[in-house]
Amino acid sequence: MLDKIKTSLEEAIAPIEDGASLMTSGFGEAGVPLELLHAVLDKGLRELTIISNNAGTFEIGIAALIKAKRIRKIICSHPRPANSETFLAAYRAGQLELECVPQGTLAERLRAAGAGLGPFFTPTGYGTLVAEGKEQRVIDGKGYILEQPLHADFALVRAHLGDRWGNLTYRWAARNFGPVMCMAAKYSIAQVNRVVALGDIHPEQVMSPGIFVQAVVATGGER
Repeated sequence: MLDKIKTSLEEAIAPIEDGASLMTSGFGEAGVPLELLHAVLDKGLRELTIISNNAGTFEIGIAALIKAKRIRKIICSHPRPANSETFLAAYRAGQLELECVPQGTLAERLRAAGAGLGPFFTPTGYGTLVAEGKEQRVIDGKGYILEQPLHADFALVRAHLGDRWGNLTYRWAARNFGPVMCMAAKYSIAQVNRVVALGDIHPEQVMSPGIFVQAVVATGGER
């Protein structure tokens, strides 16, 4: 019987090892898999690469990993949201690398990886620091830069409901990057507010099909 439900956060993140690349869902405070990130912290994992919309706030989630010096590199579009002093201090101290990616480009790089596509041309960033070191072309009088698909070893996402096959649904803005990250990662781990029986999520409400999700753990809450 196919059953992807894990009984604890520790079991859910067991496959993650030092040096892994982790995609983490979240847009501002919505949909951040805080419990999974704190489990990664508690496990003592190091030299991580984080791929996210932002670089964490206060001293929780990604910021907690930064403070503990567990992150080697962050790839994100918005490293300095409000209350991001933890990232700022670490970056200025040279404790981690930053790759800043325009948000639309980040989303498309994730989508390309999840769809099995190759590099793509985008006008975003042409003629700026974003274009440095990348192939550039002018097509029909418009400048473009070549961007690469963005893969990761693991995706950590927060969903609302999940079933034992790994099907997920999200609440409102908490959906954000979750579905595309599940597609772009080799192994996806979802923390959910509640585990439901097969069939309780209507097929039209499945936002991440179970084929893209390898582990589900219930953590409660409505964030």
